[in-house]
Amino acid sequence: MKNLILKWNQLSLVKRILIGMIIGIILAVTIPDAAKWISIFGSLFVGALKAVAPILVFFLVIAAISNHRSGMKTNMKSILGLYGIGTFLAGFVAVLASFLFPVSLSLTTGAEGLTPPGGIVEVLKTLLFNIVDNPVNALMNANYIGILTWAILLGIALRRATDSTKDMFANFSDAISQLVKWVINLAPIGIMGLVFDAIVTNGLTALLDYGKLLLVLLGCMFFVALVVNPIIVYLYIRKNPYPLVLRALRESGITAFFTRSSAANIPVNMSLCEKLNLNKDTYSVSIPLGATINMAGAAITIAVLTLSAVHTLGIQVDIGTALILVVLSAVSAAGASGVAGGSLLLIPLACSLFGIPNDIAMQVVGVGFIIGVLQDSCETALNSSTDVVFTATAEYAKLRKEGKEVVVNP
Repeated sequence: MKNLILKWNQLSLVKRILIGMIIGIILAVTIPDAAKWISIFGSLFVGALKAVAPILVFFLVIAAISNHRSGMKTNMKSILGLYGIGTFLAGFVAVLASFLFPVSLSLTTGAEGLTPPGGIVEVLKTLLFNIVDNPVNALMNANYIGILTWAILLGIALRRATDSTKDMFANFSDAISQLVKWVINLAPIGIMGLVFDAIVTNGLTALLDYGKLLLVLLGCMFFVALVVNPIIVYLYIRKNPYPLVLRALRESGITAFFTRSSAANIPVNMSLCEKLNLNKDTYSVSIPLGATINMAGAAITIAVLTLSAVHTLGIQVDIGTALILVVLSAVSAAGASGVAGGSLLLIPLACSLFGIPNDIAMQVVGVGFIIGVLQDSCETALNSSTDVVFTATAEYAKLRKEGKEVVVNP
């Protein structure tokens, strides 16, 4: 047994996760009723990630900022620029694809009890109020904008504290980081449970009626992940971007695909940034911030489903309105919550741009929930993996500018 465990631990995490996925699929197809208890592993894994992430971000940011050395620059401006460019281009790709491959919907119900935001001002207002949220409430509700705000302010205030106080926060940060590593090592079992539950609960037959819509949605997401993002990375670092992009998709995207939550994937991304030897002062802020505002996948979902509703109703769209939709989808996506289905409730906001009534827009949201088993999973995988890609890109670009050797995917 010891030898078996030793051999298991010697396998890379990605290989262990793939084994877990295969076992989950086999159990779901062969003995779904007898193996129902397997799904609890998935719920426990996601619960553990969501539980540790807020505390990890809070202490990591405080420790990083309080111990920040004067004169040492971070790359946050570059990262924020990359987040904005990436999200905008994702919205542009989605709008272009929707005109090239127009899709009409069979509208459905199922989202009537939900209340979407009334406008872009309301989305931005929610973000601003999250900034001034009570710190205890922010930690309890995983409000990462609020957590980051308080952690940054406390970190700045503690820069004049004694070394022993700073060491205490650094020790807490290291201890929680170790907890995260333990949780991530359970990913193969957790993903086995998530795969089993997804197949048994949802199946794939419900998705066949929306095959063309899914092709456009997922095609846009894969295009952004494998073409647009690599081009952006190459323009910044002038080196082959695919080792970095593919590693991020492999080590961050897979877990994000099954957890369907950018917030739950924060510990995974933090761990990957550590493996890539990135600056802790930077990624401790950029990763949780990215989980909140870097939403390329959400921009694609909002634009594609909105234009599907437009095509269904036979509404004519001029170039100017299409460009406004690109901007609106990018800005709205930044306000989407980092939880499963967070982008869907912003569709009525985009639909209002074309005069589509709210009751029709909510039927489009209902379609989104039906295809969510794939749409939301791929959206989260793109969003979360891109956080790591752009954080690494900003650091590599800085090294290149300083004339230092850039090692992509060390």
